[in-house]
Order: sequence, then C-alpha cells, then structure tokens
Amino acid sequence: MEARALTPVQQDLLRMFAFDHSDSFAIEIKKVLKDYLLKKIDEETERLWDEGILDQKRLDEIRREDLHQN
Repeated sequence: MEARALTPVQQDLLRMFAFDHSDSFAIEIKKVLKDYLLKKIDEETERLWDEGILDQKRLDEIRREDLHQN
C-alpha cells in the first residue's frame, strides 16, 4: 500500500479531535459527519433530478450495475 500525506482537512480534524478520546465523543462525531454527508448527497441528488440528469430510468440502470467492479 502506498503511503500518502494527509490533506490539510485531515490534519485539521486530527488536531481538533486530539483532545477527547472518549467513545461517546467518537460516536457523536461520526453521527455529525454522517448526517452532514447524507444532507450533501440529498442536495446533489435533488439538483441532478431537477436538472433532468437523474430520473427513474437512470436510477433503475444504476441499481442493476455492479458498483464493486475495479
């Protein structure tokens, strides 16, 4: 596996979270990040739908695709 440098965002997150090592803090952070990312996905999906890029036919095609291919 190739070593990669951390991005500035990753570095900032590590510094920000270094002060609290509790499990409850980790669970709360995961929830906040998950909720944020789900909101962004919903917004982008809505935009694609409104612009006609995404429709039911395309969703059906995506559902049949093997998304685990390399």
